[in-house]
Amino acid sequence: MKRVFLIVLDSVGIGAMEDAAEFGDEGTNTLKSAAKGSCFHMPNMEQLGLFNIDGVDWKEGIVSPGAVYGRMREASKGKDTTIGHWEIAGVISKEPLPIYPDGFPEEILAPFSQMTGRGILCNRPYSGTEVIKEFGDEHVKTGKLIVYTSADSVFQIAAHEDVVPVETLYEYCRIARELLCGKHGVGRVIARPFTGESGNYQRTSGRHDYSLEPPAQTMLDVIKKAGKEVIGVGKIRDIFAGRGITSYVYTNGNTDGIEKTIAYLEEDFEGLCFVNLVDYDMLYGHRNDIEGYARALAEFDTALPRIMGKLREEDVLMITADHGCDPGYVVSTDHSREHTPFLIYGKNIKPVNLGTRDTFADIGATVLKLLGIEGNISGQSVL
Repeated sequence: MKRVFLIVLDSVGIGAMEDAAEFGDEGTNTLKSAAKGSCFHMPNMEQLGLFNIDGVDWKEGIVSPGAVYGRMREASKGKDTTIGHWEIAGVISKEPLPIYPDGFPEEILAPFSQMTGRGILCNRPYSGTEVIKEFGDEHVKTGKLIVYTSADSVFQIAAHEDVVPVETLYEYCRIARELLCGKHGVGRVIARPFTGESGNYQRTSGRHDYSLEPPAQTMLDVIKKAGKEVIGVGKIRDIFAGRGITSYVYTNGNTDGIEKTIAYLEEDFEGLCFVNLVDYDMLYGHRNDIEGYARALAEFDTALPRIMGKLREEDVLMITADHGCDPGYVVSTDHSREHTPFLIYGKNIKPVNLGTRDTFADIGATVLKLLGIEGNISGQSVL
């Protein structure tokens, strides 16, 4: 019974890509910045070969890494969650998804406001925590929706749970998703509920993403068509708009995601368990919180022996990321165009240095090879 556990440490980049300057990200290095945190400690990832990867020259590697290790280059034109995960799954996006540095046009906002019956606040790029500080009071007073974006291809709607019930907010997001198509087909529409009082508004765990469907076949589609399981943990189902998923579970942060992954390690299934741990990005990278980022990495590293200890004879564990979000890069709080790490561990996997691979899609191709499935996706297996 072959099982692959693919864990995406959301935003844990390992250094700027060659074209990072084109994205405003020259010199970014998420892992290096996080390592400046006082509680940074990753001895288990170190033993797998994390610090032996190409370009990780700020910390000495070990003599005999315990895993296959390599650096991944993104072939797609982007640096966001959707594009990154799609490429991991075998879809390379040559054209970037639309972004809105000047806010969304009236051709989108007018019908959205009419269909929801609510006015619009903000409508420009904004930090998610700052936008509710600035517009939260007016939203609570008027009932108008806080609509904002970022450097990524996203349409985000923030609303207080006492003003707009969460299920109603989700319905508004579904309306926006239907409107945002064609040339305005943003990667994700995101619900951002919050609670609290004036001066102390707090985002909740009720975030929900409504993604575009991938434009081509992914490894998830191939695995599902082959009659095997594709289990999504965290926001995986949302990223792929549910396509190719056979079962899924949402998570309430990294700790919950780790525990739910361990629970799946104890279940009998054949196929892929695809995990996204989002706290690095959502809670720490975007907030330039080096200490928080370091603490979250240390938490995962501490849990790693439990995960590895439950792997069966034919199981394979993969660890990677989807982009960067450098907590030490004060020029921006947005995602960064970075290389990502790739580690493969299993009882039957022989450690080797992969060097630098030209596309995240090699990950998806490797998953298919390990599961003994042929499928038409981008990328080449590294094994």
